[in-house]
Amino acid sequence: MEPSKRRLLSGIAAITAGAALIPVAQARSPRHAAPGARPAIGRGDPGKRYGMLIDLRRCVGCQACTVACTIENQPPLGQFRTTVSQYEVSEVAALEAPASLFMLPRLCNHCAEPACLDVCPTGATFQRDDGIVVVNNDWCVACGYCVQACPYDARFINHETHAADKCTFCAHRLEAGLLPACVESCVGEARIIGDLNDPESQISRLLREHEPALKVLKPEAHTQPRVFYLGMDEAFVSKIDGNPALRTLLTDDGKEIAHDH
Repeated sequence: MEPSKRRLLSGIAAITAGAALIPVAQARSPRHAAPGARPAIGRGDPGKRYGMLIDLRRCVGCQACTVACTIENQPPLGQFRTTVSQYEVSEVAALEAPASLFMLPRLCNHCAEPACLDVCPTGATFQRDDGIVVVNNDWCVACGYCVQACPYDARFINHETHAADKCTFCAHRLEAGLLPACVESCVGEARIIGDLNDPESQISRLLREHEPALKVLKPEAHTQPRVFYLGMDEAFVSKIDGNPALRTLLTDDGKEIAHDH
């Protein structure tokens, strides 16, 4: 394993206090596995199917989820597994028109039919039995096919591990009985995660209660996202008119490191 990968895994281990790590070595996608082969990684509980509901009415755009995810998963500076895009929305296309802010948390949608799986030439990207899509660093060749295939711009090539990276719903925390870092840190309790197969889970009850108002991003992609949004304007579902606020990272002396939406 490359020294940069060892440093990354060591850093995550220190934060998670020995919890199981995602991604880890020797995992294979079931679509690419040899007959009878079993991946070394935990496959998750096949009786569960994790999903997330994001109530945009509660999101204040504080970026606590972004910070918590960064601390928990230690992506390189300037790269993020989740973030909150902020848009100024106006009824009139004029600079002097009153505008309001719209917050849109973004992350991997852990789709039922992930576009990233079939394009992966090595099987590094695979879906666990509980629906969580993960990446095996040791199998990833950083070709970027999955980054291009994802309709949600939820993947990136990690500058340190030189492998595809993305949100994992903090699978290592779920396996330890904890909430994902973004859910635990959300001051407005806008993010709810749970088992979609359990009709009595909080997320299942909320999905039933608010079914007419629920939306997913880019339904025309036919990926069946398992991240649902409540309170989303129809204009943001398939195509966003305008650009999210640009976030620029600077060093102490004012030198630009990276910028992202």
